[in-house]
Amino acid sequence: MGAMVASRRAPIGARRDAYRAPMNIGILGTGNLAEALGTAWTRAGHEVTIAGRSPAKVEALADRLGARAHAATPREAATGRDAVLLAVTWTGVADMLHAAGGHDGVLEGTPLIDPTNAVEHGVGVLLTGAEAMAERVAALAPGARVVKALHLFPATLWTRPPAQDEEPVTVVTCGDDPAALKTVGGLIRDLGAVPAALGPLSRARQLEEAAGFVIGLVFSGVDPHSALPRVG
Repeated sequence: MGAMVASRRAPIGARRDAYRAPMNIGILGTGNLAEALGTAWTRAGHEVTIAGRSPAKVEALADRLGARAHAATPREAATGRDAVLLAVTWTGVADMLHAAGGHDGVLEGTPLIDPTNAVEHGVGVLLTGAEAMAERVAALAPGARVVKALHLFPATLWTRPPAQDEEPVTVVTCGDDPAALKTVGGLIRDLGAVPAALGPLSRARQLEEAAGFVIGLVFSGVDPHSALPRVG
């Protein structure tokens, strides 16, 4: 999860849109992406509720994130949240969603952010066959409003100090529910990035293939920016 290539951006988590109320975000996972996004979102004034396989790691991450972060079980972290981040490796998705109650409707109606990359390490080939990973996530959590997002940049992007005059990166999203896309778009803006909706969840595989393309170039020693045309 969390991909690969650094780019330009605006300062992270500096302030939340004053017209939006703080949200309570569930974070399923305790790795680098969970910590980076939890850090940025708590700095922006949101509350985060964290869960994972190891209670000790959950408690430690909540302590590092401070007063706006709370440790919980996966089901607690998924219940009644304004949005939930699925910050685990793709091989752990099924177990985590089951622990969170995704199979019995706990996530119904909830924006569920999928940043996973189901790709072969160092190669970038997708390992889910014809199915997009985001579609698999939707099947494992019936009724969840799945949004594919935040899978193309490394976790470190969201926590390092920005260089002078950096421009914000664009975070492309896919999803079927306009309200969920709007919610996730607001959280992306809180990272100092610009959201751009590509289309419905049926286009998520296109985004996942893009991540595989970038991963393959990076591991070949090629700067992905050099392989993309500049428009305008």
